[in-house]
Amino acid sequence: MSKPVDLELKKAFVELQVKMVETSKKIQVIDSQINVLKRVLQHVDITQHEITTLPPGTKTYEAVGRMFLHTDLAEVKKNLNTRVTQLAERTTELENNKQYLEKNLKESEDNIREMVQQRKEQIEKSS
Repeated sequence: MSKPVDLELKKAFVELQVKMVETSKKIQVIDSQINVLKRVLQHVDITQHEITTLPPGTKTYEAVGRMFLHTDLAEVKKNLNTRVTQLAERTTELENNKQYLEKNLKESEDNIREMVQQRKEQIEKSS
C-alpha cells in the first residue's frame, strides 16, 4: 500500500527543480561570458606587449567600427589600459553574480531538506 503524497512537499520539490534548472542555466551563461572576457583580456595583454616593443613615433591605428583611425601610440596604450580595467570590472561583476546564484541555490536546497526533515518528524510523532 502506498503512502499518501504530501502535495505541499511535492509542490516545493517541483519549484526547487525549476529554480535549480534556471539557476544552472544562468551559471552556465555566466561561465561562458567569463571565458569570453578572459580571451579578450588575453588578446589585449598580447597587444599591449607587442605595442611596448614599438619605438616612439610609430604610426599606429585603432579600429573604430569598420575603419581604422590614426592614433598616437600613447593614446593607444591608454585605451588598452582602460579596456583592461573595464574587462576586469566586468569579470568581477560576473563572478559576484555567479557566487550569489550559487549561494541562493544552496539556500533553497537547504530549505527543502529542512522541510522534508520536519515532515518526517511530524509523521514519526503522529505514528
